[in-house]
Amino acid sequence: MHEMSIAQNLIQIIDEEMKKHEVHKLNKVKVVHGQLSHIVPEALETAFEVLTQGTNMQGAAISLEEKPLRAECRECGREFSPEGEDLIIMTCPYCQTEFGHEILSGKELFIEEIEAE
Repeated sequence: MHEMSIAQNLIQIIDEEMKKHEVHKLNKVKVVHGQLSHIVPEALETAFEVLTQGTNMQGAAISLEEKPLRAECRECGREFSPEGEDLIIMTCPYCQTEFGHEILSGKELFIEEIEAE
């Protein structure tokens, strides 16, 4: 479960930002993650909740937004969203080229918003 280590890193970043802006209570955090990050939202929410117990972040809401996988075909240059379970072999729906496409989105993992007081 890599969500526990992701939650630890998020908490560290949030803590640094809160200190920098001299705020002491976290109310809400919004995290954006790409489809290729394979985050299980419930697992990340649970890890965040457990790791913030007894801290100034306890009780804060965490919201997650998943960015879909988007690729650009290396052959025809058109953008597409790979479909199905197999995200390793991404066949271009326009020219049927497999492999080597440029990933445009879907690998993201960042904090988009922190609400604190």
